[in-house]
Amino acid sequence: MIFRDRAINTSALAAAILCAASLTPQTAAAQAAAPFYAGKTLSVVVGSTAGGYYDTAGRVISRYLGNHIPGNPATVVKNQPTAGGLALANRLGEGMERDGLSIVVMSRALPQLALLGDVKATFDPLKLTWLGSLSSYKNDAYLMVVNDTFPSKSIGDLNAADRKAILGGTRAGSTNITFALIARDLAGVKVDVVRGFPGANEIWLAMERGEMDGQIVDISAIMVGRPNLWAEKKLRPLMAFGRTERLPEYPDVPIGRELMKNADDLALLEFAELPFFMALPVVAPADLPPERAAILRKAFMDMALDTTFRDEMMRVGILTSPIDGVAVAELIRKASLTPMPVRERFRKLLAD
Repeated sequence: MIFRDRAINTSALAAAILCAASLTPQTAAAQAAAPFYAGKTLSVVVGSTAGGYYDTAGRVISRYLGNHIPGNPATVVKNQPTAGGLALANRLGEGMERDGLSIVVMSRALPQLALLGDVKATFDPLKLTWLGSLSSYKNDAYLMVVNDTFPSKSIGDLNAADRKAILGGTRAGSTNITFALIARDLAGVKVDVVRGFPGANEIWLAMERGEMDGQIVDISAIMVGRPNLWAEKKLRPLMAFGRTERLPEYPDVPIGRELMKNADDLALLEFAELPFFMALPVVAPADLPPERAAILRKAFMDMALDTTFRDEMMRVGILTSPIDGVAVAELIRKASLTPMPVRERFRKLLAD
C-alpha cells in the first residue's frame, strides 16, 4: 500500500515537472503576474490634453488592454499635459512607480529630444520599457497639404511659381515647423512658415478662412481633426515625409528623401524622421520587474493585432500598423548612433 502511494506521488511529480517544462517564458510570466494584476487598476497616462491624437488613442487602448492582461485589471486614462509631455517622460525614467501599473502614451518626438542632449530631457530612452508602437507609419505619412484652391498643383508647379505656399506652424521646435524648414532649406521648396498657432485646430481654422495655404500634418491627424476635408479631397498633398517610398494612392507625390541634395542632408532627414516610424509609442517605466514587463509587452501586441481594436481605431480616424517593443528599442538604438555633427545640425534647425 505504501509502495502504491509512492508510485502515485512519483507519477504526479513527473507530470508536474513535464508541465512546467512545457511552459514558454511568456506563459510562465503570465501565470506569475496574474495574481498581481487581478483586482488592480492600470493607469494609461497621456502627456497631452483631452481630445487630441494621443488622448484619443489612449482612450481606445484603455478600453481593450485590460482584456489581454492576466487578471483583467481595470484601466483609467490620466491626462498630464506638462511641457509637451516632457515632464512625464522624465518621470518614466526617474520617478514613476515601477510596479507595472502605469503605462504612458508618449509623444513620438521625445526620445529624439533626449538623443539630442536637450538639458530638459533627463530620461534615457534606451533604458525605458518599450511596449511597442501602434503605428510604424506603414499606411501613414507626414504630408505637406494645401487647400485645393491653392494655384500650384505639385512641388514642380510651386517651385516654378512666383507665389510661395504659406504654412501654419505651432510652437518653436514643433514637428510641423521643423519639416517646413527641412522642405524650405534642404529640399528647396518655396514655402514660408507662420509660427505661434496654439495647435493644429487653429491652423485648420486659418486655412478655412484663407489666411494660411496649408500645413504639414499626418494623414491620421487629418482623419481625426478634419476627416471631411480629406474625404471630399479639399486638401492637396504636395510632398510626404516619414516614408521610404511613395504612398501607393499618391504615386505622383514625392517623398522628402527624393528631394535631398546630398548625403549630409539625407542623413539629417533620416534622423529627423525617426519619430514617424514609432509614431504612436506606448512605454512603461525603466527597470520594471521582468515578468510584468513581459506581460505588458505581450498584452500590448495582442491588443494591437486584434481586429476589433484596430477597427475601433480606424473608426476614430487612427491608422494602425503596429510594431513591438523590441522594434521600437532598435529604432532608438540606431538613431543613437547618428554622428554628432548630424545631430548638432538638426539641433540648430530646431532652434531656428
